[in-house]
Amino acid sequence: MQHNCLPMQLYIVAACWGVRQKCNPRLLEKDLEKACEGVMERAAEETVEKRTSVAVKGEAAIKPQFLTTKEKFHGFVDSEWRGPKGEKASDGDKVEETKATSVEEPDTKKLKLDPEEGNKSGKPDGKRIRGQNKSRPHTKPTAYDEKRLCPSVVQDNRECPFGDKCRFYHDVAEYLATKPADIGESCYLYDTFGKCGYGFSCRYAKVHTTPDFKTMVNAELIKANEGRTPVKNSLSKDLQIRLRKRSVTFEKSEEYLKILSDNKEKREQQGNGDTRAAELSADPTGGEQQASTEAEAQLQAGPDKQPPVKTVGPLTDVDVIKLRMCERKQVDFQDKLYLAPLTTCGNLPFRRVCKRFGADITCGEMAMCTNLLQGQQSEWALLKRHESEDVFGVQVEGCFPDTMTRCAELINGNIDVDFVDINSGCPIDLVYKKGGGCGLMTRTRKFEQIIKGMNYVLDVPLTVKIRTGVQEKCNIAHKLIPEMKKWDVSMITLHGRSKEQRYTKSADWDYINTCSKLASPVPLFGNGDILSYEDAMKARETGVSGIMIARGALIKPWIFTEIKERRHWDISSSERLDVLRDFSNFGLEHWGSDTRGVEKTRTFMLEWLSFMCRYIPVGLLERVPQKINERPPFYLGRNYLESLMASQHAGDWVRISEMLLGPVPTSFNFLPKHKANAYK
Repeated sequence: MQHNCLPMQLYIVAACWGVRQKCNPRLLEKDLEKACEGVMERAAEETVEKRTSVAVKGEAAIKPQFLTTKEKFHGFVDSEWRGPKGEKASDGDKVEETKATSVEEPDTKKLKLDPEEGNKSGKPDGKRIRGQNKSRPHTKPTAYDEKRLCPSVVQDNRECPFGDKCRFYHDVAEYLATKPADIGESCYLYDTFGKCGYGFSCRYAKVHTTPDFKTMVNAELIKANEGRTPVKNSLSKDLQIRLRKRSVTFEKSEEYLKILSDNKEKREQQGNGDTRAAELSADPTGGEQQASTEAEAQLQAGPDKQPPVKTVGPLTDVDVIKLRMCERKQVDFQDKLYLAPLTTCGNLPFRRVCKRFGADITCGEMAMCTNLLQGQQSEWALLKRHESEDVFGVQVEGCFPDTMTRCAELINGNIDVDFVDINSGCPIDLVYKKGGGCGLMTRTRKFEQIIKGMNYVLDVPLTVKIRTGVQEKCNIAHKLIPEMKKWDVSMITLHGRSKEQRYTKSADWDYINTCSKLASPVPLFGNGDILSYEDAMKARETGVSGIMIARGALIKPWIFTEIKERRHWDISSSERLDVLRDFSNFGLEHWGSDTRGVEKTRTFMLEWLSFMCRYIPVGLLERVPQKINERPPFYLGRNYLESLMASQHAGDWVRISEMLLGPVPTSFNFLPKHKANAYK
């Protein structure tokens, strides 16, 4: 007898009753199966009724008519799915699709055992659950495009410098025979710029190619875009080679590092009874400031000395005189909406989407200073800036004054930014254990040297992002902020959680209010739990200079419009799909419209959808607004697309991506980077 649906006790009672009544065992089994189905249906209905009558702790309150169970939700989504081309998929196709695109989440790591229980198995203690799927599959986009067309053929049929040794296709007809089918009937690059640089390798190639294997161009659009540079801050090949050969000179950095070295030697040489030693102990920064002033005087007094920057044309005062703080480029941070630097999801296409919705300040993803100094292409890609980003900064992470100062000088002389941000709020152990991220908050002497060194070489404002502290109930930001004012920081951003909290519990805005008063007149931005304009209004009442939005922008990028217009936007599912379509177009422009670019765009879109699925439409909420740490229950939307977008299953996110970027490759699989442990 099958007894997977009801508890064992129910079957024992039923079996005993059947023996007493002398019932046929087979008939009894059928009756039990019917009873099982009925009880399970009633249990599901009771679960929904309980949710509607009593608000479940940690769950968002949704109107009763939209609530459903997990089984009914996934059954509805699967039964109504019509595939990327609109055809209704068969049951067999659904099973195969699930196997191909969905990856089971790895087993969670076991919690640490109590010391009293001991380690009976002899294995090392397991770490507590973290917020990442560390054993998820990593498939590079290059794996989906093994047979590629030679770049010489793509670039107007030039002669290949490698000749017969080239491993790419040179025969266009042969390449097109193996190339995947085109995705759509319009190429965003061709429609925007008048020419697609990917030629026959483009997944929309039929739009801008002829049957006799020639590419088409739109002369009017090309002329209209002449002289335009949509994306800045690319790493040149010459600079990359010089960085790898370590032939780049850092004159200003060496001056500052010499100041630190000389100052250290002076302190070591002075005895206990020296008056100067007592002054240094009372003010440890005095020697550095005096030495810095002397160095500036030497720069101004030496007319024969080589200028610190390369000049083109006549020598000017800017070339030989270091800018003072008041003379540097100024950025107005007051009352601005700041899109936080978001690792993985805060890429350039996503920032463009947020700019359209009203974000005032944008910042690139966190970049490691050592990787930038080594000329790593992937790290430099995080510094790219789109022309629509009018106030743009880059965020760097490091833990030593020498590398951070050199990195700041490298950024200052080679890319176009409005400010540079130091990440001293990263909670990731990989960064923290090396002394970076939140670790800088407890290494105040190194922190001071890093800030002063970067200020010494930069011509733009220097900002800092911090948390409340490292331990959960031991805040230290209020002690650090007055010191950072002395170190000439231009702006401070405070996330209202500690390193140990990461993203759990609520942000402490009362503490942010206290710190904003201590920071005045230096602008202080508050960060944490902003998901509606009401949250933003309450945050502004604390006296902060501006608001930084992170997860709120991932869940609903139109939050910037809501805040500026002071309203709740009941955005439709079709409008949300248009937002994703804009992202896919921006992604194809940024990463490419060939197979590699399409799959890279898809991967970043799926990472974003792992956050966006948490959004609950305003019209479905019983209590407005939605809170950021409230878990969405299972619900059916007002139409099929709204229900599909509410799914928290990776396979359904893949379906959404197929509506915009075509079918996934046969070997495609995906598991999101984050587990969203903020709900726990």
